[in-house]
Amino acid sequence: MTEPGYTLFETAIGLCAIAWGEAGIIGAQLPEGDAARSRARLARRFPDAREAPPPPAVSRAIAEIVALIAGEPRDLHAIQLDMAGVPDFHQKVYQVARAILPGETLTYGEVAKRIGEPGASQAVGQALGKNPFPIIIPCHRVLAAGGKTGGFSANGGVETKFRLLTIERARTSAEPTLFDGDSAFGFAAPPRQKSRSG
Repeated sequence: MTEPGYTLFETAIGLCAIAWGEAGIIGAQLPEGDAARSRARLARRFPDAREAPPPPAVSRAIAEIVALIAGEPRDLHAIQLDMAGVPDFHQKVYQVARAILPGETLTYGEVAKRIGEPGASQAVGQALGKNPFPIIIPCHRVLAAGGKTGGFSANGGVETKFRLLTIERARTSAEPTLFDGDSAFGFAAPPRQKSRSG
């Protein structure tokens, strides 16, 4: 990677952005409504970065992100992130969140337990709210207890979060859905066993 740069790119949910530096990706951004707003936010977040054609590693990352948002299963672990300046607690939270596969979810409490800090659900939520790498670190896959959405700091808020979860065919609660048993959906449940009395 070279000097700090950024680029905007189209996805199934709108115009996203990615910024890079010498040590890897320094940030990602979900749609802000239009290109002007996206560029303005990028300028605030990364004042040293200039809009530029992405280097090959960033182009590959963009292709993977576009495919994931289009509903294709993708594992974004190979994308190199520059975590310089990210607090240690946040890095632990992001490591757990990054391990959640498309179509799966965890609660804030489950993430807190996995980092060895049960009871830190609120701090987990705050860390995810400051996630500089949305989609690459899939904070949208972390929900509040009972399948409630929790917050989402991206433009569009919870609506954007649910849109991403719907694209990934994620189950957001244990309640049965109209699609249980339909093999076209990733959360298809096995057929129910008949009771012995019936």
